[in-house]
Amino acid sequence: MASLFFTTPQFSHFRPAKPIKSLNSNEPIHLIQLSGSTANHPYKSYFHTISSLCKHGQIQQAVDLLTEMDSRNLPAGPEIYGELLQGCVYERDLSTGQQIHAQVLKNGAFFARNEYIETKLVIFYAKCGAFDIANDLFSRLRVKNVFSWAAIIGLKCRIGLNEEALMGFSEMQENGFLPDNFVVPNALKACGALLWLGYGKGVHGFVVKVGFGGCVFVASSLIDMYGKCGALEDARKVFDGMLERNVIAWNSMIVGYMQNGMNEQAIGVFHDMRVEAVEPSQVSISSFLSASANLGAIREGKQGHAIAVVRGFELDSILGSSVLNFYSKVGLIEDAELVFDRILEKDVVTWNLIISSYLQCGLIDKALNTCHLMRSENLRFDCVTLSSILTAAANSSNIKLGKEGHCYCIRNSLQSDVVVASSIVDMYAKCGRIDYAGHVFCSTTNKDIVLWNTLLAAYASVGHSGETLKLFYQMQLESVPPNVTSWNSVILGFVRNCQLNEAKEFFSQMQSLGVHPNLITWTTLITGLAHNGFHDEALKVFQEMQESGVKPNTISISSTLSACTNATSLQHGRAIHGYTIRHDLGSRISVSTALVDMYAKCGCLSQAKMVFDGITSNELPVYNAMISAYALHGQAGEALAMFRNLEEASVEPDGITFTSVLSACTHSGLVNEGLEIFVDMVSKHHFSPSMEHYGCLVSLLSRSGRLDEAFRLILSMPYEPDAQIIGSLLAKCREHDEVELVEQLSKYLLELEPDNSGNYVAISNAYAAAGRWKEVSEIRDLMKEKGLKKSPGCSWIQIGEKLHSFIAGDGSHPSTEEIQATLALLGTDMNSSA
Repeated sequence: MASLFFTTPQFSHFRPAKPIKSLNSNEPIHLIQLSGSTANHPYKSYFHTISSLCKHGQIQQAVDLLTEMDSRNLPAGPEIYGELLQGCVYERDLSTGQQIHAQVLKNGAFFARNEYIETKLVIFYAKCGAFDIANDLFSRLRVKNVFSWAAIIGLKCRIGLNEEALMGFSEMQENGFLPDNFVVPNALKACGALLWLGYGKGVHGFVVKVGFGGCVFVASSLIDMYGKCGALEDARKVFDGMLERNVIAWNSMIVGYMQNGMNEQAIGVFHDMRVEAVEPSQVSISSFLSASANLGAIREGKQGHAIAVVRGFELDSILGSSVLNFYSKVGLIEDAELVFDRILEKDVVTWNLIISSYLQCGLIDKALNTCHLMRSENLRFDCVTLSSILTAAANSSNIKLGKEGHCYCIRNSLQSDVVVASSIVDMYAKCGRIDYAGHVFCSTTNKDIVLWNTLLAAYASVGHSGETLKLFYQMQLESVPPNVTSWNSVILGFVRNCQLNEAKEFFSQMQSLGVHPNLITWTTLITGLAHNGFHDEALKVFQEMQESGVKPNTISISSTLSACTNATSLQHGRAIHGYTIRHDLGSRISVSTALVDMYAKCGCLSQAKMVFDGITSNELPVYNAMISAYALHGQAGEALAMFRNLEEASVEPDGITFTSVLSACTHSGLVNEGLEIFVDMVSKHHFSPSMEHYGCLVSLLSRSGRLDEAFRLILSMPYEPDAQIIGSLLAKCREHDEVELVEQLSKYLLELEPDNSGNYVAISNAYAAAGRWKEVSEIRDLMKEKGLKKSPGCSWIQIGEKLHSFIAGDGSHPSTEEIQATLALLGTDMNSSA
């Protein structure tokens, strides 16, 4: 056997043995079995003692005995070297094993070409993870057996060379070797890693054919493979068919369910495992905790933690991280802190988890303090830590913190990591420095699709549609094919820039090129159309999304309901309500709020109240929608009662709440109640009134005839009055003949909006009501000079699916004569009744 590609180390425990005659034959030399007639008793004693020491991890004492044999001129045979190599395998002692290998080579071909020794060397290097040496030795083997194949296939699986492992699995059989129940699990592991379900089913067939199905180890590997490939029904069949299940089989089933989002089933299997008195391992509890965290199942997760405590499991980095992750995800940050303090050896992953937990709860200062503590423990930030810090900076728009994180990346040569680079780009974009984001992007050498998409999303979010489109084409020129996320960003850019025609055209182009829109694509387009007045088109796109097989989420449903509301399309709104009930989405707060708003604005207050009464949780948005609904329908008493219910439900009102309840008071003339609420807003709730709140109060005072108070309020506001608030007061001056106030307000109004024809009409009407015809004429002349025309009034009604609009003085409707005749009859009936 030729020498290997490494320098033979000095091995002080060995002295050169007596030279053995070199053999010229290329035939492998097989070990001669020891027997009483061929081996003396001292040799057998040494052999058994060395073997025992190796099995008990006392490799150094075993080597000392080999040295002693040499000093007694008692040559060691290949079987002793095999035992020593096996001892090194047990201890994963690569250094000592290499020295034994060197001595084997020195002893000549009798040892070096021995099939037993050659196989042991392959197994040793494979188990110690020395892939290059193991692979080289394996390729030189003149005789490969099941053990050497098992070793090399197992090694390739462990280091991620899964395709090569499966090629070895096939080649092994082609060479006439039948894989055993140690090789098959490795092949199944490779199938799971590659998500090769078809190949995995082929291996399953082999298992059934050779009768390995009864092996617990093989069956557990089958469950694991099917779980990783998402074939949970097949995994369950294997699991249910097992005559005997160990904890590994149970764990494989729990992990399979959990990793595929079937968390309830994972918890169910854990429960069954406990019923069958199978003691859970740390893996069982960790997976159970992950499933509980994903479901927000606090009670179950706490029970899992309790089981770990009762079982006496130490909070090591794995189990401790699982418990910590559970408490973090369910929002029990104080419990997470207690667990963190009790973890014995905190690694970077553990520190990252607690930092991430603080950030999820918005505790940015605590997260940063923990970062400092982590550094004081001499632990360096990794890419995950830095991504968390940069995310915190992005979410809080703290560019100072973001720059510090960026500097740390540069000092520690981490800026080239694409994950970190993406976080830096995202941070600068969310902090309003899109130019910095562009510089970081350009300076990154290895740009992957994630980094491209991060900058695309940054441009799109601020409505830079031109830059977004330019970057979209540039990535293709640099041989980075865009994915659906890239297309979504371009569509978002157009939507944010109110370029709806371009967004629709790009959406069509996307489909024509075979890129299938996902939920985000459809939702972005629906939301853009609904918020920009294209209500009918938004409803049409929502229908197309369902026809394509994409299930809408709460955002797309809420946006479509908004379109129904603005188009007063009660028919479509009811249809969507039915969809939410059938798909169990009606309880989501965003959907419930949109439904209440839709029914109220479409005139169905009773339906809005029915939706509200069906909600079990006390959430402010849906309260706001119901208060607004009562205000819209002039039911101020109900609106005020609902407002008072907030305090009973321990829900703190916000600006929208006060606007809605003040609006209700305004429409019903409840001046004292409105003033009391305004005062409470400032003194009791410590809320700073906005311009909208002042506008409600001005309208409330002016409608009740208290025009001077309303005007003084406008003058005392901490804001410059806008045209809307001035116009509302001006309209009331017309009713109360306040000519002097009209003159003052007219100057304000025309300065604020000199080209709004509605303002001139309002001023003219106010003067006309007071009989000031000269001023009326002057205002109308001024309108003519500016080329302004009064916008005609418009109303509409929906009959079936058709919307009929009517403009003042317009007789273009095809049924005008019939409508006029019906109105005349109604007028006659009303006059006769009077």
